[in-house]
Amino acid sequence: MRVALVHDFLTQYGGAEKVLSAFSEIWPKAPIYTLFYDKKEMRKAFSNKDIRVSPIQNLPFAKKKYRWYLPLMPSAVERFNLSHYDLVISDSSAYSKGVITRPSTTHISYIHSPTRYLWSDTYTYLESLSGAENLVKKLLPPILTLLRQWDVSAAQRPDYLISNSNFVSKRIKNYYFREPEKVIYPPVEAKNLKISKEIGDYFLIISRFRPYKRVDLAIKAFNKLKIPLKVVGTGNDKNLKKIAGPNIEFLGFVSEEKKAELLSKARAFIHPQKEDFGITAVESMASGRPVIAYKKGGALDTVVEGKTGLFFKEQTCQCLVKKVKEFENMKFDPEKIRKHALGFSKESFKKQIKEFVEKHV
Repeated sequence: MRVALVHDFLTQYGGAEKVLSAFSEIWPKAPIYTLFYDKKEMRKAFSNKDIRVSPIQNLPFAKKKYRWYLPLMPSAVERFNLSHYDLVISDSSAYSKGVITRPSTTHISYIHSPTRYLWSDTYTYLESLSGAENLVKKLLPPILTLLRQWDVSAAQRPDYLISNSNFVSKRIKNYYFREPEKVIYPPVEAKNLKISKEIGDYFLIISRFRPYKRVDLAIKAFNKLKIPLKVVGTGNDKNLKKIAGPNIEFLGFVSEEKKAELLSKARAFIHPQKEDFGITAVESMASGRPVIAYKKGGALDTVVEGKTGLFFKEQTCQCLVKKVKEFENMKFDPEKIRKHALGFSKESFKKQIKEFVEKHV
C-alpha cells in the first residue's frame, strides 16, 4: 500500500510533530508533504525523511513571516500531487486536511484543532500583530473571511476525521458540521519519563510563547506567590521577560533529556491555557508529577481532579494563585499519577491508528 503523510508546517517541534513522528514510525517509507520545512528549527527531527515542501518555501522570508503568505496556502496545499497513493494521512490544525486526492484514495485526517486563528482565536490573533505587521493586521479581516470559507470546504474532503480530544470533537461539529469517526488521544513518550525521588523547589511550565498559551498568566501569578517558576519554551518572549520577577527563570529550548529531568523534579506542572489536548501536561503526569490546569479544553480528558492534579475554574491570576496555595497543603501519589498517564502512551496511539486504518481502508 502506497502511503503519504501531510503536515501543516515543520517549523518548530511540538505536540503536532510528535503525532507526525508516530505516523512516520508506522509508515517509515511514506514521504512527508508540508508547506514549510525549517531544518535549523527542527534540528534532527525528520532529518532522515523524504520531505516535500510547497513552492511557498522559496518565497522571501517565508519561514519567519508566514503570515504574509496566508492567502497562498490553500492553493499551495492543493498543488501537492497525491495521485499515486492508496492512503493519505494528514494531521492538521490548519491546511493539510485540504489536500486533493483521487476518489480511489482513502484520506484520513487527524484533526488537532479547527484552524485557531480562523475561528476561536481570531481576535487574539489579530491583537498579537504589532510593529511592521500592522499593515498585515489591517488587510487580514477580509482575507480571513475567504479563508474560513475554504477551511469549511477543505474539512469536507477527507473520507474520515479523527479528533485528538472530546473538546476538539465539539469544535469540529460546531465549525465544520461533521462528526469525527473517533477520538484518539495524541501519543505521549512515557518510556523516557521516570518518577524522581528528589523533588525541587520550583513549579514548571513548558510552552510555545503564543498568546493563547497564557504563559503571562502563570508569570503574574508566581510573581505574587514569590515561588520559583521555571519557563521552558521558544518564541517571542520579550514581553514575558519584562513582566517576570526574579523568581521566574527562562530556560529557552531544552533537550528531551533535560525536559524529562525538569518534569520529574518539579513540584507541579502549570497548565494555564485552554488546550486542544495538552501533551506536556500528560508528560508531567507520566513523570509522577501533578498538574494545576485551567478547567477547559483537553485537560478535562486527561487530568483527574484530586488524584492527578487540580483545576482552577477562571483564567485569572487570582484564581491560579488560590489554587497553587491549595495545592501546597495536598499530597499526591506519584505512582498512581504515572499509571493514569500510561493510558496515553505512544504504543496505545499507534495501535488505535493501525486498527482504524485496517477497518476503513
